[in-house]
Amino acid sequence: MKGPEPQAFLQVRARPGSFRTEILGTRGQALVVAVAAVPEKGRANEVLLAFLAEQLGVARRNLELVAGAAGRDKLIKVHGLDRRELGRRLAGPGGPDPQNPSVQKGKPFDHS
Repeated sequence: MKGPEPQAFLQVRARPGSFRTEILGTRGQALVVAVAAVPEKGRANEVLLAFLAEQLGVARRNLELVAGAAGRDKLIKVHGLDRRELGRRLAGPGGPDPQNPSVQKGKPFDHS
């Protein structure tokens, strides 16, 4: 018998309309992400979720926007990862440097 699927929640502060999509660092408990899409018709949310899926190494379908669709502060449910694994993946290549969370490691996201 299988146990329940692991899941974790990720707080994100989005900055839509940016030059490129990248992790900028953290602000409190939230991951700050610049999003190279305008917040019209859900486009910025889709680019954000696709970017986070790539950074976390999960399928886009594993990310669910549960709160904040119309605002900058968002709550995202990550299916298939527990809190510990989510933190490990965010701290790895492409994630914010734990010693200096304002520094982005890795490359910008090409959403075209």
